[in-house]
Amino acid sequence: MTRLSVNVNKIALLRNARGGNLPNLFQVSKNCEEFGAEGITVHPRPDERHIRYSDVPMLKKLVTTEFNIEGKPTPKFIELVLENNPDQVTLVPDSPGQLTSDHGWNTVEHADFLTDVIGKFKSAGIRVSIFVDAEEEHMEGAKKVGADRIEFYTGPFAEKYTTDREKAVAPFNKCAVLAIEIGIGINAGHDLNLDNLRFFKENIPGLLEVSIGHALVADALYYGLGNTIQMYLRQLQ
Repeated sequence: MTRLSVNVNKIALLRNARGGNLPNLFQVSKNCEEFGAEGITVHPRPDERHIRYSDVPMLKKLVTTEFNIEGKPTPKFIELVLENNPDQVTLVPDSPGQLTSDHGWNTVEHADFLTDVIGKFKSAGIRVSIFVDAEEEHMEGAKKVGADRIEFYTGPFAEKYTTDREKAVAPFNKCAVLAIEIGIGINAGHDLNLDNLRFFKENIPGLLEVSIGHALVADALYYGLGNTIQMYLRQLQ
């Protein structure tokens, strides 16, 4: 069964809007696990507009499933990850002011940099996933730089899903088959939701984990957090 990791960035964004501790990020993260989530994901950004760097040590202590920290591997981010030793680090190529992730790594162009960074994390016993587009050369590049897994940037799939879902999922399926052949694990995330998740899962062999935040938190406004997590888990069965 594909694991569901809940990205709690939007919970932190709501908290930060008023400067207090409502909603309580740490309690919500614990609740997510109690309701069935199999991981917690955070993506601290340089401007700390949602997850703060200071949130990470407490989450490391609280999370009992799988803790995944994702972000651009700046010196500060690398230090944060090594100090808190999560189960997984997911590397994304975001620019400092970027609203949300919108592309994956060029694993060929940035091979030397990625090899160096990945080596640091793997030496510390941290599993490394890197954010990639559904392009075969970048899958092969991810393997060469030493990544344990890739995380598909699924924005293009979600965008095309409503008009031609078969065409939308085709490049991801092709790359997933290649990933299995070369021995690299498969994660996915971005714009996956209750409408498109089951179809994506059914067409991606070897899908180990999905990280979902924005859509899941939005759905929780209608259905409640516990119900929503169970609804997402059912899509992955």
